Amino acid sequence: MNGNSFGRLFQVTTFGESHGEAMGVTVSGCPAGLELSEEDVQADLDRRKPGQSMITTSRGEPDHVSIKSGLQDGYTTGTPIGMVIDNKDAKSEKYEPFITAPRPSHGDFTYSAKFGTRNWGGGGRSSARETVNWVAAGAIAKKILSQEGVELKAHVNQIGDIEAPEVSFEEMLDHSEENEVRCAHPETAEEMRERIDEYQQEGDSIGGSIYFEARGVPRGLGAPRFDSVEARLGQAMMSVPASTAFEFGLGREAREYTGMERNDEWEFEDPENPDESDPVPTENDHGGLQGGITTGEPIYGEVTLHAPTSIPKTQTTVDWETGEEKDEQVIGRHDPVLPPRGVPVVEAMLALTLVDFMLLGGRINPDRMDDRPGEYDTDYHPSSPRNE
Repeated sequence: MNGNSFGRLFQVTTFGESHGEAMGVTVSGCPAGLELSEEDVQADLDRRKPGQSMITTSRGEPDHVSIKSGLQDGYTTGTPIGMVIDNKDAKSEKYEPFITAPRPSHGDFTYSAKFGTRNWGGGGRSSARETVNWVAAGAIAKKILSQEGVELKAHVNQIGDIEAPEVSFEEMLDHSEENEVRCAHPETAEEMRERIDEYQQEGDSIGGSIYFEARGVPRGLGAPRFDSVEARLGQAMMSVPASTAFEFGLGREAREYTGMERNDEWEFEDPENPDESDPVPTENDHGGLQGGITTGEPIYGEVTLHAPTSIPKTQTTVDWETGEEKDEQVIGRHDPVLPPRGVPVVEAMLALTLVDFMLLGGRINPDRMDDRPGEYDTDYHPSSPRNE
C-alpha cells in the first residue's frame, strides 16, 4: 500500500489502523536543536481526541503520545522522530455485520476491491482515527514555524446552513477554543451547537467547513505549476477525511468577479519612502499566493467536510458473501459533525506544508535550527558526565 508519506524534506510517514494496537508516525527532516517534549505534542492531540464533548464520539481514547526516537536531552537530534499513540478503547465486534456487507459511502468496498482484504474494525486504515498521526507531526511543524515568526489558526466557519460572519485572526486566536464547536464567533457557535443537537437527536449528521489562516509566511516560497503552494496545499487539505472542497483567497466567489475586480493592484508599503519600501498588494483576494508563490501576505482558505457517514439510521447494503440485501444500522461511537475535531487536523496539514516549503526554499537550515553550520559545541549538545 502506497500513499502513506507526505512532504519532501519534512516528510511524515504514518502507520496504524483504527482498531489496531497503536497508531504511529515517523517525522524525517526535522532539524536538530529544536526544543521538544511530549507535552508539546500532547497539547494538540488533546484538541483532536475523542470524548471532548457531547458532539464528539464517546470513544474513550486518551491519545497519549510516546516519543520513541529523535530526541536527546529535550532537543531534536536531526534523526527521524518516532511517535506512537496506543489505541485503548477499540470495540471491533460492532463492525462484524459489515465485514462482507460494506457500509454506505465508506471505504469498505473500495478497500476490499483494491486489496482483496482489509482491516475491518472501525474502518481500519481508512478511519479518520489515522489523523491522530498527522496532528502529532503537525505539532512539531507548528513549533518550528513559531520560531520562524509564522503563526497559524483555523476555526469552524460553517455548520449546515449556519455560517459565521468574517472574524479577525486575533478573534480566531482568542475565541475558537472557548466553545465545543471551535467557532471564533460565540453567538454563531451557539446556533451551530443547537443545529448539531437537532441532527444528533434525529440519528443523523451534518457537514460544515473550516477556515484557516497563516501569518508571517515569507514571500518567495513555492514554484509555478506542479509545486505551487496552492497545489501542494490542496493535496494536503483534500487528504483530510471527508473533505469535498478546498479553496484559497476568493475561492468559489472568484467566478463572480471580473478581472478588474479581482486583480490586486500594487502599492509601496510606505508610499512616503518608495525607495526604501517594498511593493505590496492593495488587497489580498489571492489569499497570499500569486503565480503559485507566496507574496508575504496572509495565506487563507477553507476546507469543506461532508456529514459523517457513520449514522445510527437504518440503511441498505448488500452482502457479497450471502447474496442478500440487508438493512443494517451502524452501531458505534461516531461524531455527528466533523469540523470541531477537524480544526487541529487542518492546522496540522497547513503547518506541515509550510515547513516543507520553508526547508525547500532555504529559509530554514535543514540540518539545525540555530543555523550555525560546523559548530559542534552548542547549548543543546549533551555533556559528558565525566566532565562534571
